[in-house]
Amino acid sequence: MAKLNPGVVYGEDYRTLLSACKDGAHALPAVNVVGTNSVNAVLEAAARNKSDIIIQLSNGGAQFFAGQGMADVDAARVMGAVSAAQHVHLLARHYGVCVVLHTDHANRKLLPWIDGLITEGERYYKTNGRPLYTSHMLDLSEETLEDNLSICADYLQRMVPLEMSLEIELGVTGGEEDGVGTDLDETDNAKLYTQPDEVLQAYDRLSPIGHFSIAASFGNVHGVYKPGNVQLRPEILKGSQELVRTTHATRANPLDLVFHGGSGSEKAKIEEAIGYGVFKMNIDTDTQFAFASAVGGYVDENPKAFKFQIDPDDDTPYKSKYDPRKWLRQGELGVVERLDEAIVDLRSAGKSLAMS
Repeated sequence: MAKLNPGVVYGEDYRTLLSACKDGAHALPAVNVVGTNSVNAVLEAAARNKSDIIIQLSNGGAQFFAGQGMADVDAARVMGAVSAAQHVHLLARHYGVCVVLHTDHANRKLLPWIDGLITEGERYYKTNGRPLYTSHMLDLSEETLEDNLSICADYLQRMVPLEMSLEIELGVTGGEEDGVGTDLDETDNAKLYTQPDEVLQAYDRLSPIGHFSIAASFGNVHGVYKPGNVQLRPEILKGSQELVRTTHATRANPLDLVFHGGSGSEKAKIEEAIGYGVFKMNIDTDTQFAFASAVGGYVDENPKAFKFQIDPDDDTPYKSKYDPRKWLRQGELGVVERLDEAIVDLRSAGKSLAMS
């Protein structure tokens, strides 16, 4: 098994990591973060499970990382993502695992965010000899297929000199993710299932330029919904892999596929999707709830500490209870526990490529 240096991976090392995932029949959790607490919780979970991991930011998560008080929202999205990346670059190697740094859904209106990040990435690469991010995602699934692929091709050409990869979306992942997408009931159900011929067109257009991955829709949905609202059909992924393989005489599962909307998904469907070449499963809603639930439980256990600095009845000081480090740590531990479960589901525990 190949071994890599711990820390943020990119370029050829990133492709090595993806190949190891597919050859080893496992996938990596891709966790949305919004601040150092969530970043550190993800790194902690990866380290204690000896699993490589993907850390990603949405545009809203990046803005929050910069601070809600920053007046220029567009600048906050870029600078927050830069700040988060620098934090991960600094700490990831000390956790002893390989980390993929990624930005999540960017539709047409968010292309200026990606433009700004690539500009910052070019500066970072010139200074450090490595990219700021491993990859960016363009979600142009609401555009025509031609527009989607044409724009993605233009961006990939700009990213290749930085040793970066591009994630694209074909078909529509139901639900809403940080301002991108729409409620499930408003989504044309047919668009929830990507057609293999569309995937082949993407492969033909993008593979001559550089490395890319595909979030192909097979009924997946952002958020958690009641069973029966959507029908996951991982066999669509198999059809896409087979069409590319037979058309271009490639190895089995030539495509690097992404599972969006992993929160709340059936474990059997997750396992089936991994078998069809999925190396990455996004998880956000479940980790958000895990953080909030753990903090809420702590508040319930110490209700007076969040109403009084000193107990009005017996003069007990509550500083040690309302200290932000105490309740934020509970949130971190909630995320770690949920990721323990995700890492087991994705079968990545103990499979880190990082050299000890």
